[in-house]
Amino acid sequence: MSPVVPGEPSRRTIPLTDLDTTPRKPRDDEIDVYGLTHQGKVRKDNQDQFLLASIHKRVNVVATSLTDSQRATMSGDERLAFLAMVADGVGGGEGGAEASAIAVETALEYVRHSTACFYKGESRDAEFIEELQAAAMRASDAVVARRKALGRIGTMATTLTLWMGVWPASYLLQVGDSRFYLYRGGSLTQVSRDQTMAQDLMDEGVLTRTAAFRSPFGNVLSSAIGAKNTTPVVTRVVQEWGAVGLLCSDGLTKHVSDDQIAERLRAMTGSRQVCEQLLQDALDAGGSDNITVIVGRVVPKEPV
Repeated sequence: MSPVVPGEPSRRTIPLTDLDTTPRKPRDDEIDVYGLTHQGKVRKDNQDQFLLASIHKRVNVVATSLTDSQRATMSGDERLAFLAMVADGVGGGEGGAEASAIAVETALEYVRHSTACFYKGESRDAEFIEELQAAAMRASDAVVARRKALGRIGTMATTLTLWMGVWPASYLLQVGDSRFYLYRGGSLTQVSRDQTMAQDLMDEGVLTRTAAFRSPFGNVLSSAIGAKNTTPVVTRVVQEWGAVGLLCSDGLTKHVSDDQIAERLRAMTGSRQVCEQLLQDALDAGGSDNITVIVGRVVPKEPV
């Protein structure tokens, strides 16, 4: 990942997608998800981090006359949400790796202590989104504090792309240019927007899409965790049976086209299989950066 362009701190929320009528919530055993990270073929270290977590409301039974099987059915340990994160560190030496680790750890801790939002669901969307934005800002503050404590000179920052599924909605939090794709209905959509100078110039009409792809500004972040400008963007997307989600660092997309990603997802037999295939695609094409991929979908084991 390349340097960050300084700017003023800001926050932005893009318009939300209305929820459709959705079928039943998937069980834990119907979630097919896998993540991996790789150093690549050129870099000496791996500054990427990823995390997968299932968030539950647990009921601890102190004493009962029920058998173990009866007790399990009444445990109340229902899944509240599912969480996936990718962070791509920016900075020389160990700075980037430490920044991405701090961002993931801090965001997870903040979300864990903000579980009240999980009970409010879609009726409290604005508050839920504010909590996710606050998690990004808390992570950014933690990276800045660590950089100051170390007395580091230069960049110590990271991207953060966080997906949280609270059925039937999902919430995408993004800072930086690690991406989230959604494959459904036979087509692939990049839901996230790259927070780079090239993307900003393209949005302003200064660069064409082709020129933006080739521009050196494509690797310069306009927003990052730990940078002077941190702009957390939250998007709400309806979850659907049959859809596939993919989070990745730019180590994948530098070498693997959207068309190739779509073809891999179209033919996938499992999340692990397709993650390993996409990783190999990126390595075969050069593997010039750290590569992180998470793929998830819900697979019914009974009628939906």
